[in-house]
Amino acid sequence: MVLSVEDDVEVVGQAANGREALAVLAERPADVVLMDVQMPGMDGIEATREVVAAGLAKVIILTTFDREDYLFDALAAGASGFLLKNADPDDLVEAIRAVAGGHALLAPEVTLKVISRLVGETPGGAAQAGAAGVVGGHQTVDGAGAAAGSLSTAVGQDPQVRRAVESLTPREREVLVLLAEGLSNAEIAARLFLGESTVKTYVSNILAKTDSRDRVQAVVFAYHAGLAGRA
Repeated sequence: MVLSVEDDVEVVGQAANGREALAVLAERPADVVLMDVQMPGMDGIEATREVVAAGLAKVIILTTFDREDYLFDALAAGASGFLLKNADPDDLVEAIRAVAGGHALLAPEVTLKVISRLVGETPGGAAQAGAAGVVGGHQTVDGAGAAAGSLSTAVGQDPQVRRAVESLTPREREVLVLLAEGLSNAEIAARLFLGESTVKTYVSNILAKTDSRDRVQAVVFAYHAGLAGRA
């Protein structure tokens, strides 16, 4: 009912579980799948893994707040977005548009949970906290210099991460830090006084250099690398 009134969104099918969703997609291609997690037969995590692996569609996970394990499993399975089931209908529609347009999306509450776990599991994670800013808090380092200064301790134990970070230009590091804050391309452009098309180019370069599938993975990389942290 929520989606049917949107001129640019067409619901092409519904499914009761993951296996049925795959069957529906085989007959009626879609751009985005809204995936529940707890379903009989094949759950949403396994279904997401198969949908993404087959290139059938991008997946937004609709999840409850009290099962963090689902978030990380779905991220590993290739989900492009996480949205809480109590999200505002307008947020749901915008999430579909964003993911269909090639962006990744995390609900702010989910972002904090994901990043908190990632920072805690990263070697030296406690020392990295506060290195760059707070997701949702719009706090940033003073340019790329401070971020670069944290490299010796933040990624010293991971040569692959170090090489990826060192391949980034100072401006690309700045953009990555702002990505980790959850800013959109337009917001990054305004913050850095750049054109939005220029920011898109920087984001594309960042994804390529960090071997990130999308913006979500780039944010994960930023936290593992110590370029962003929590207060």
